[in-house]
Amino acid sequence: MISLDKIKFDDNGLIPAIVQDVNTNQVLMMAYMNEQSLQKTIDTGQTHFYSRSRKVLWHKGETSGHFQLVKSIDYDCDGDTLLIKVDQVGNACHTGYYSCFHNRLAGDGKTDRQRYGPGSDQLGNILKELYAVVKDRRENPKEGSYTNYLFDKGLDKILKKVGEESAETIIAAKNKDKQEITYEVADLFYHLTVLLVEQGVELEDIAAELKKRR
Repeated sequence: MISLDKIKFDDNGLIPAIVQDVNTNQVLMMAYMNEQSLQKTIDTGQTHFYSRSRKVLWHKGETSGHFQLVKSIDYDCDGDTLLIKVDQVGNACHTGYYSCFHNRLAGDGKTDRQRYGPGSDQLGNILKELYAVVKDRRENPKEGSYTNYLFDKGLDKILKKVGEESAETIIAAKNKDKQEITYEVADLFYHLTVLLVEQGVELEDIAAELKKRR
């Protein structure tokens, strides 16, 4: 077990963790960790945080499929802030944007809201990345992986989850809640991707079929 002696948790036993895309260096989000969630992040290779409002640990991507695959964890000169570099699967932000920092207060340049809004090709790239990660999980199982849990349980479990997420998407639409729809459709996309990998269907097969229907 890695020693956490040099990490300075605050009076509530927490430390802020900044999450950064390992490939682009884009800052994705900031959340809090306690000693248990930090150790779990180290042990599993996926980010786990501590919810200050719910007082529980939470696994990033557990329900949405938007996992963060940890590549490195650094701490600052004071030992009271973490920098975690990850391969981000899907979007980091629950609102559907790649980064939680998509609102600009000052400065020049484009924010995620401009870069990755409706009409951009970001969704296609994210789906390709998601498919690749899910496929890799099947070929190289990892302990504690929700994706591997689904594959281990088999087709019936995967189909059940697809059905549940479809129903939740319908409910979100009936509620006319755009944020809820975004969240549920992301869940649905993830579980559909697991189904496609399980069945050996490539994204290119779907794209080819859609192209026929233009």
